[in-house]
Amino acid sequence: MKRARRRAGVLGALLVCACSGRRETPEERPPEGQNDVPVAVNGESPFQYPSNLYDEGVEGEVRLRLFVDALGHVHPESTRVAESSGTPALDSAAIAGAALLRFAPAHRNGAPVGVAFFQPVIFRRGAPSGAPPIQ
Repeated sequence: MKRARRRAGVLGALLVCACSGRRETPEERPPEGQNDVPVAVNGESPFQYPSNLYDEGVEGEVRLRLFVDALGHVHPESTRVAESSGTPALDSAAIAGAALLRFAPAHRNGAPVGVAFFQPVIFRRGAPSGAPPIQ
């Protein structure tokens, strides 16, 4: 019997990696309406919750370091686990899903740019049907 594939949630905003070690001045910030970090444009989460771990109730959060170029493409060779979930299969599922992410690129001074940032991927089971959500 085939099991339905479970999708992991991508929660939280994209976090910019402070790679340069300096802070932007107000003049360096992009004009309103332009993004200085990539914005995910996937309609559905590309992260697949491993069925056996979902069935066993194993949950976790993986923090990935991604690099998205000026065209909005993830460079898979630069994708790394910055913080492990503690479960190698969840970490692997996060890396596999990251390759399928699509982005609108970051912009600086009106031009698209490549940028490295951190992306959390959260693997959580939902509340059982009919049960009130956990607050």
